[in-house]
Amino acid sequence: MSIKNYTSQIPVERSVTLIEHRLVGAGASHIAKVYEGEPRRLKAISFQITVNNISMIYKLPAKEEAVFKVLWAEVRKPRPETKKNILEQAQRTAWKIVADLVDIQISLVKLGQAEFAEIFLPYTYDPASDKTLFQKLKEVNFQFQLSEGKK
Repeated sequence: MSIKNYTSQIPVERSVTLIEHRLVGAGASHIAKVYEGEPRRLKAISFQITVNNISMIYKLPAKEEAVFKVLWAEVRKPRPETKKNILEQAQRTAWKIVADLVDIQISLVKLGQAEFAEIFLPYTYDPASDKTLFQKLKEVNFQFQLSEGKK
């Protein structure tokens, strides 16, 4: 399988701690965890950071269900405990990938290759609608005003 971290043994809690550490180092002033479902599972991390004197909120999801589907599709002879093991692996993999993403994106910012808002723009979060910028754009089929390159 060619998916990054699909065999990660790093616990979710450790990946989350790494994410929080990197975000604080980048200037985050507030960090919150979003739990959903029964049993309660960590679904996203939201954080606040000041960009150009504007306080911005971002929400980074870990889509463990999507990871589970991919990992489960690779199972040939499931045993009774296989589904539970794959679910736990999906959680570790999803959060490790988010940790790697944050690490890489913040490294780009620190190296001057990108701005914070540029890198995290899709994850900009609107608490009033409970949606990220990406989710809002997807709802309108990405119909937004950018020129089409015509002069």
